[in-house]
Amino acid sequence: MRAVHVVSLEGPGGVQVVDVPEPTAADGQLLVDVHALGVSWPDLLQTRGEYQLKPELPFCLGVDFAGTVRQAPPESGFAGGDRVACCLPYGGGAETVAVDPEAVFPLPDAVSFDKGAALPMNYLTAQFALATRGGLRKGETVLVHGAAGGLGTASIQVAKGYGARTIGVVSTQEKAEVARAAGADETVLRDGFLAGVRELTGGSGVDVVVDVVGGDVTDSLRSLAPLGRLLVLGFTSGTIPQVKVNRLLLGNTDVRGVGWGAHASTEPGFMRRQWEELLPMIRSGVVDPPVGATYSLDDIGQALTDMEERRTLGKSVVRLR
Repeated sequence: MRAVHVVSLEGPGGVQVVDVPEPTAADGQLLVDVHALGVSWPDLLQTRGEYQLKPELPFCLGVDFAGTVRQAPPESGFAGGDRVACCLPYGGGAETVAVDPEAVFPLPDAVSFDKGAALPMNYLTAQFALATRGGLRKGETVLVHGAAGGLGTASIQVAKGYGARTIGVVSTQEKAEVARAAGADETVLRDGFLAGVRELTGGSGVDVVVDVVGGDVTDSLRSLAPLGRLLVLGFTSGTIPQVKVNRLLLGNTDVRGVGWGAHASTEPGFMRRQWEELLPMIRSGVVDPPVGATYSLDDIGQALTDMEERRTLGKSVVRLR
C-alpha cells in the first residue's frame, strides 16, 4: 500500500509517497481503509521538526482522516463497513491505518469522506476551546481570528452551535466571504479590526476571542468586554505574543491557553464525549466543514506548500480512494 512519509525535515520537500506493508491491528485496534486525509497545520510543522511531537525519521504524516472500517474487535463498538472519522498525532496518511478505538468516531451517512477528514482535530479543538476553556454561554459574542482557515471556520460553526454571535477577522474580502459562508454573522478586516469590533458591538466588546494566529494581541485584549476571555490556540503567524498583565487586571479579563491534545491524551473517553457533543451540530448542519482544495495523494507536497504560502481556504483534503 502507499503512505505519506516524512523522510527529511525540510518542509514539504521532505515528504514522499512510498510503498509500505499493510498494517496489522494490535489487540483492541481497528483497521480503517482511508478515503480522505485532511491537511493540517501540525502536519506542516512536523515536516520541519517544529511541532511538539518529534517522531524519528522516517515517519507517516497525517492527523485527520476518514474512511471505512475493515476490521474491528466487538468491544470497540464498530463493525466492518462502518463509516468513520479518525484523529491521530500522526500516522493517518496511508491507504490503511491501524488505530485505537479512542481516536475513531462514527461519521453520519450524510457527511462525505472529504468533510469527515476535515472534522476531527479542528472541531474537537474548537469544542474544547469554547466549552471547556472558554465557558461559552448562549447569547455571547465570539471574535475569531484567522476566520477563513480550517480552525477558524470550525470555531465559528461550533460557537454558532452553542448559540453565540460570531465575528470573523480576516485579511481579505475573499476570505471574508469564506468566513460568512461558514456561518460568521459579521466580518472585519484584520488591519484596524478593533474599530470594526467596537462599532459592531456598540462599544461593549466581545465576550470571547479565539486566536489561532498569535503576534501582537493588544487589540484583541482591547476588544474584550469585562470578564471577557482571550483563548490562545496557536501561533500561525510564527510569533508568540507577550501580555502586559495589568491590562487583564483593569478589564477583569483572562488569557487562557488551549492545549486540546495534551488534555485529551490524559482523559480516557474525552474525545468520544466531545464527538457526542458535536454530533447534533453536525446532523443539524450548523457544523459543516468548508472543504477548500482537494488533491491526489501524489500531490500531498503541493497541498502542504499551499498551506505554507497561505493560499489555503477552509480545509484542504487529499483523496486516497
